[in-house]
Amino acid sequence: MIIFNRRISLIDVVLGLLLTTIAYYIVHRLSSGLQYKWRWELIPQYLFRYDSAEDRWVLNTLTRGFLNTIRLSVWGTLLATLIGVAMGLARISQRPFRRMLGGTYVELIRNTPPLVLIFIFYFFVSDQLMPFLEIQAWAESAPPSVQHLLTVLLAPPSTLPAFLSALITLSLFEGAYITEIVRAGIQSVEIGQWEGSAALGLSRRQQLFHVIGPQATRRILPPLSGQLISTIKDSAIVSVISIQELTFQGMELMAATYLTFEIWITVTLLYFMLTFSCSLAVERLEIFLNRSRRR
Repeated sequence: MIIFNRRISLIDVVLGLLLTTIAYYIVHRLSSGLQYKWRWELIPQYLFRYDSAEDRWVLNTLTRGFLNTIRLSVWGTLLATLIGVAMGLARISQRPFRRMLGGTYVELIRNTPPLVLIFIFYFFVSDQLMPFLEIQAWAESAPPSVQHLLTVLLAPPSTLPAFLSALITLSLFEGAYITEIVRAGIQSVEIGQWEGSAALGLSRRQQLFHVIGPQATRRILPPLSGQLISTIKDSAIVSVISIQELTFQGMELMAATYLTFEIWITVTLLYFMLTFSCSLAVERLEIFLNRSRRR
């Protein structure tokens, strides 16, 4: 296990001062060269606003977009992980058809631009599949409690088909990369582990579940955490089909207020807060797994 030194060193101080100087220079050039007038005092009202009708503070544009990004990222990661594990196992299967299926999926998705996938699935899933399944009709006719639950967990019934289209596309795209992470993690386990577990009379499924899987999980976790962060950042691309996540709300707000730098700096900080929190959580999980392995 690699132990990182968290003490602040001289090089950390120098780099911090250097970054601060660069940031100050950029702000100074924007203020003097472009004659840009900073108006940071307007940003808080786009995060929260006071609703006089309800007599309470409510979420505003950027915060609602931030929550939509979280919903897309969480559900997208869960679905992509399920797809990635299934296809990763197919990639190492002893049956040629399963290997061909997994390989075709990976090559097709990874070699297609995500923007193209977004439009294909948006026009197919939203315009063809969703009306056939009557998802929106079911959601709009559901009891108020169910509609509220859908709104909290996914999206309002009126935008549910577009949200599901974006979710499916994001999951399939990220799932292709998770497939390769799972395949590489399993294949990195030493051949002796396979041979030893086979000598004990375990079936291939039992080998994967009891012997190979636990060892591969520790190797899969670090790159999988990086893919989770990529999912959060890649969710911004669904703004092209008017999914009201953080990037879309930022573009709409910038067009209405012309607060170009304030809006995008705030959006950047919100994304960073989310991705950095995920990085810390995964780091803690890795430490916990390493401690469990030594016991």
